[in-house]
Amino acid sequence: MSDPRLSALAARHFDLYLADSPITATQYGIVGYDDLMPDPSRAGSAQRLEHLTEVGEDLAGIDPEALEGQDRITHSMLSRLVRDESAVIDAALDEVAMSNTIIGTISGLLSTIPRVTLDTGARSRDYLARLGRIEAYLDAVLERHRQAGAEGRHQVRHGVLALIEQIDDYLAGPIEFDPLLGPNPSEVDEEAWRAEATAIVRKQVRPAIERWRTALAEEFLPAARDDDHVGICHVPGGDVGYRSAARRFTTTDLTPEEIHQIGLDAIARLREEFAEIGAKALGTADTDEVIAKLRTDPELRYERAEDILADVTTALRKAEAALPEAFGEYDLGPCDVQVIPESSAKGSTLAYYSLPALDGSRPGTHWVNTYEPHTRTRFEYEALAFHESVPGHHLQFALGQTLDDLPLFRRFGYITAFGEGWGLYTERLCDELGLYSGDLARLGMVSFDAWRACRLVVDTGMHAFGWSRGRAIEFMLANTALSEVNIANEVDRYIAWPGQALAYMIGRRHIDSLRVRAERELGAAFDLRVFHDKVLMSGSIPLETMTGIIEDWIAEAR
Repeated sequence: MSDPRLSALAARHFDLYLADSPITATQYGIVGYDDLMPDPSRAGSAQRLEHLTEVGEDLAGIDPEALEGQDRITHSMLSRLVRDESAVIDAALDEVAMSNTIIGTISGLLSTIPRVTLDTGARSRDYLARLGRIEAYLDAVLERHRQAGAEGRHQVRHGVLALIEQIDDYLAGPIEFDPLLGPNPSEVDEEAWRAEATAIVRKQVRPAIERWRTALAEEFLPAARDDDHVGICHVPGGDVGYRSAARRFTTTDLTPEEIHQIGLDAIARLREEFAEIGAKALGTADTDEVIAKLRTDPELRYERAEDILADVTTALRKAEAALPEAFGEYDLGPCDVQVIPESSAKGSTLAYYSLPALDGSRPGTHWVNTYEPHTRTRFEYEALAFHESVPGHHLQFALGQTLDDLPLFRRFGYITAFGEGWGLYTERLCDELGLYSGDLARLGMVSFDAWRACRLVVDTGMHAFGWSRGRAIEFMLANTALSEVNIANEVDRYIAWPGQALAYMIGRRHIDSLRVRAERELGAAFDLRVFHDKVLMSGSIPLETMTGIIEDWIAEAR
């Protein structure tokens, strides 16, 4: 039986999180927040920190040794989340994160807010109310960036320039095609609704974004850090902040120095695999030649966006058919495939996944970047589809939402090392299951592995060791087959989001090591389906929690 004090505390923690993050609540399909915007001010962060402190203090009054099963996991998770999230809020790295990437303020607004289903009159009216609050939100974020600048914590020049370009492109677009006007209302006078929405965007939102444009050019650009000083280590307090971010995103206590070396070691192994598979697929075992051919051969590039979508959808359906080979029977909803909106595609990564709504109003979605298809390579999209959809994020998170016995923060919470570690693990799992169409697609898998291993090197390189943007790009060009434009977008994302990129390979390595251990200790008793159940059926969990779950299973199964 669940401990009532812990259950109440977990519920309060999630309620406070939703109140602080109403856009996320809307994405989850949880009602009551659809008309709100978050408070991005320093006062808002202080309130969030106060909430976490209160949860931590109450949690300290519950003895974990007196708990059992899932309650013990919940206690452990809350304890770690409160500690790590508090440190990240205190570091305020987001104050120096201006960029045109998916985590940037403008990109986030234009891609996330319209991602709604307005299937009732109330939701349609709430959307208008939220649009009306965007202006104040944008002004508050801009003021926070100004406060950071006044303290000598400056933006990165390249990020500011890219954001100016993004804003110019957005403002030049016809208002009738504004992404914020994309949703279709229900149970209201549609003509009147659309007229009101258009007026809000024209008179409030776009002028606020124009104010950003002016401030970027006149205030932030002159003081911005150049490409040789992109790392957060060049910002006051950045060293401590980066270590906090690394702990939060990896859910480990690995140091930047240790993570950097893990990445270098992984790259050395992957270069050998490039040569091995390259000999079969491309007729050369020279790693540099393999990488160069993958990147530059025009025959390996797409011509049409429709072909990218077709390949992604084919890989998804193939994986869905193979699920019974490695997984139990799960009641999953469909995974949709959509194109990343043009307003944010230029600065976006190759793809990402968005959760299904709790009420079923919106499916889980694999968003694919088809911008300038002639720059996109054919060998990448199978591994990408497996990672973002099935058996990767869609299986993982759609399944998590069905775990009704768990606290809501565990069903909906996102722990990057678990989420992205699993996604990367499934890219290799699909190779075991024979799902790749051939050795060329398998080279794409290796390149993606190298991409995530490079992240360990370049993220720590820039933010802990002072690498330049150019050095990070050159390292990835030498060790992955990603196109130069993708690499540049990736590096800019790492600059704007210190520590997040570490979670992928650190999480995957942890899952791999637990599987190897279970196979070794259980021998013939090892069951891959059960192993996957144990990893997935406790929701989004820190890596140390995953270790305890697998250790308990090994002890029981012997």
